[in-house]
Amino acid sequence: MSTLDNPDGQRELWNRVRARLKAGVGEDVFASWFARLELEEMVEDVVHLSAPTRFLCSWVQSNYAERILEAFRLDDEQVGRIQVTLRVNGQARPRLAQAAAEPTNHETVAPTIAAAPMQTSHPRLVRDNSAAKGDALAGSAIDARMTFDTFVPGSANEMALGVAKQIAAAAANNTVTFNPVYIHSTVGLGKSHLLNAIAHAVQSADATKNIVYLTADHFMYHFITAVQRQSALGFKEWLRRVDLLLIDDMQFLQGKSATEFGHTLGTLLTGAKQVVVAGDAPPRDLEMLDERVRSRLSGGLVVPISGFDLDLRRAIVQRRADQSTARYGMHFPAPVLDYIARAVISHGRDLDGAVNRLVAANQLTGELITVPLAEKTLGDLIRSREARRVRIEDILKIVSRHYKVPRNELLSARRSRDVVRPRQIAMFLAKALTSRSLPEIGRRFGGRDHTTVLHSVRKVEQMIKDDIELAQEIELLKRMLEE
Repeated sequence: MSTLDNPDGQRELWNRVRARLKAGVGEDVFASWFARLELEEMVEDVVHLSAPTRFLCSWVQSNYAERILEAFRLDDEQVGRIQVTLRVNGQARPRLAQAAAEPTNHETVAPTIAAAPMQTSHPRLVRDNSAAKGDALAGSAIDARMTFDTFVPGSANEMALGVAKQIAAAAANNTVTFNPVYIHSTVGLGKSHLLNAIAHAVQSADATKNIVYLTADHFMYHFITAVQRQSALGFKEWLRRVDLLLIDDMQFLQGKSATEFGHTLGTLLTGAKQVVVAGDAPPRDLEMLDERVRSRLSGGLVVPISGFDLDLRRAIVQRRADQSTARYGMHFPAPVLDYIARAVISHGRDLDGAVNRLVAANQLTGELITVPLAEKTLGDLIRSREARRVRIEDILKIVSRHYKVPRNELLSARRSRDVVRPRQIAMFLAKALTSRSLPEIGRRFGGRDHTTVLHSVRKVEQMIKDDIELAQEIELLKRMLEE
């Protein structure tokens, strides 16, 4: 690579490329698709990047390779190709030097932009007899750490855990008990863990089972890709041949892919195939699905996971601390574990993060793990308990009740003043009180364009400046939502 043969020069170039990409696509898109990419090496005219999941490899290669290539060429015109490979345990294989000497496995390496061969119409997210030995659930986002053995049970999740184990046992024995099963909770309470655990248990019991685990964005990506390649029929048939379908993050399913999910669900249930879905809200609140699909999900077994109580938080912290002790040999005093369990009340991932931060602080500074260290290190996690997580569904309910406008009219195309103003206020509150992007808010408000949301936000901001009573009214709505 001419002037960029040394590793330091390549790293500096990669930092400049990342900065250009962030400026070009915006913070949200960058965080979704580019933040987890790493530069592995630059050999001749090829840039070798790595990503932590096969889905991310495929998505970046298919949708952003040209943009990345252009960003590199602003510094070095000799760059000719972008190659994205899977990174496992911090290492990407194969290296480019190896790739030149021997053929690559098509399940590990995404095709380079120069070759761009037509891929099979059946995405490799299925465990079947053709999967290589030891390559269980090839191509899926299954996490090997998320099994029933590593799941910490408690009063908040005992029903969901029991149902998940029963589903796994039944599926392994070619029977169906509850179908479909819908697990819902707020973020970080174990939905994804249970879906992964079901997949692991069934695969361990019967390696011939066709198991498909898809997050909603995976499902949308593969459906959209199949439509673009005129292989949608093959995609549908592929899904309908599965024995166990697990769909995660259902709330993010949008557009035609949501319609296709409805068709797939009906077909699978008719054929007595097991379907398990997870989302952050009950089926009735998934407004992106039509009424028939919501009714079908509600007609199965709906299992909530509630917020963790103190005993469960303490058990989770103890489990994570024991794992860190076994790995690093450090000591977590009981008062520290009690402090974390009482102070960090948001969700399980923050409990994991609290233990990880204390491990890092001990490793980096040599300071003993004590309550004062925890107070100093975990400040932002503790403060997060002070603010209630506001959802768009909460906003719709409060605004609908306050202005006496039915929720379905807030999502409709009606343009009368008695509907438009509450709708604009609801969009303003969604932007102010949630982390959702403008396009996401638009989709949740009846499939509107992000420019409509932006217009509503600016309109309400101006009205607040001009109308003191309205400003006080919106502050009241905010307090109602945050309480």
